[in-house]
Amino acid sequence: MIKQRRLGTPLSHSAIKVMLLGAGELGKEVVISLQRLGVEVIAVDRYENAPGHQVAHRAHIIDMTDGAALTALIESEQPDLVVPEIEAIATPALMELEKAGKVTVIPTARAAWLTMNREGIRRLAAEELGLPTSPYHFASSLEELQAACAEIGFPCVVKPVMSSSGKGQSKLDSAADVETAWQYAASGSRVDAGRVIVEGFVDFDYEITQLTVRALDGEGALVTQFCEPIGHLQVHGDYVESWQPHPMPPLALQRARDIARAVTDNLGGLGVFGVELFVKGDMVWFSEVSPRPHDTGMVTMASQRQSEFELHAKAILGLPVDTTLSSPAASAVIYGQLEEPAIAFEGVAAALALPGVDIRLFGKPQSFARRRMGVALATADDIESARTIARQAAQTVKPVSA
Repeated sequence: MIKQRRLGTPLSHSAIKVMLLGAGELGKEVVISLQRLGVEVIAVDRYENAPGHQVAHRAHIIDMTDGAALTALIESEQPDLVVPEIEAIATPALMELEKAGKVTVIPTARAAWLTMNREGIRRLAAEELGLPTSPYHFASSLEELQAACAEIGFPCVVKPVMSSSGKGQSKLDSAADVETAWQYAASGSRVDAGRVIVEGFVDFDYEITQLTVRALDGEGALVTQFCEPIGHLQVHGDYVESWQPHPMPPLALQRARDIARAVTDNLGGLGVFGVELFVKGDMVWFSEVSPRPHDTGMVTMASQRQSEFELHAKAILGLPVDTTLSSPAASAVIYGQLEEPAIAFEGVAAALALPGVDIRLFGKPQSFARRRMGVALATADDIESARTIARQAAQTVKPVSA
């Protein structure tokens, strides 16, 4: 039963304890939002000094795909809520713990299980719910992939069934690209390097993230609320810019929200869902869903009265939320550019001097050339101005060797 929770005091017998599985930049913001409500937070990740580790009450480092290790940690900490913030988790262990009544998983263990695997969520959306999607096949070998691509046709897109942030994703223009795509997908998969999805290419005008929030209202009734649509630019499947609100025809917006509601109603539970959709004119196709705050939604730290992280924290605690847009805004990624630990940043002051700009540096302990190390945020009177300023700010911040 979904219920409102009485808030307590961290590190005391009255504390609400929340365990985050995944402590990257998104998890870090969720930790901060939870702590503002007096929640005791335990952050878990696979590497030391992850961004969320740096602000949580306690931090743990484990392989979260190890079901026994994950179960032992949860049973030791006994959190009130377990909040998956990444895909690479032993979700069967969460399902067993939830079934035994030992933990509440956000939004549900089933949702975490279905959405960590593109096969599960695609079959749910297309085959069970009958939602419009691109044509697709699954493949478990190079030979199956070659046959699937031939049937789908070119161009097509190949993705590992288990990966995140565009890792292992390729656009194929001909049969000559298939073997390289298979090898790249295997290298980018977080859990199972042996299975991929092949998607027919959708001729879309743009793609959006429809942030969808399942929360309780002031009287304890479950309601679904929507943020304004977020447009985004991806390179190699990885988000590099986002902006809000993305303009949409009324019919397309209604269809997007109908699809988002259908998927999230089926997944159930409380919290923020990032529903990714392709749009062409008034036509809308379902792409993917994350049952948690979305990387493109970092723009909401500037654009909304409550960011997606605040929305998630409040919703999972059974509190009312407010999805009101405050200002058109944009975000632009700041990449590490360097392959070394503990880099520094120059140009932050100059970036912050630009109108409407704010900067978030994530504090990741190691930099890679294409690793997301920060984000520039900008508000303006319209999204095009905000995008221009956010890009300028991101380019002004210069990673340097420490």
